[in-house]
Amino acid sequence: MTIPKELRDELGIGAGTEVVFERAEDAIVIRKVPGAPARGQRLVDRLRGRGDVVMTTDEILALTRGD
Repeated sequence: MTIPKELRDELGIGAGTEVVFERAEDAIVIRKVPGAPARGQRLVDRLRGRGDVVMTTDEILALTRGD
């Protein structure tokens, strides 16, 4: 379902925001799910603890910078 940009901006709904739709007599109400983790947080949670490289942060940065 596409929610118009003006309405998304007004409600603070961004990509990956979880919403619920509720019926209110003759209207549909859109609400953000309270306390739902953001998409980025869900990704971090899913990947946490999966790394298998035993390197310090400084060693990884040296590799990425070409030091």
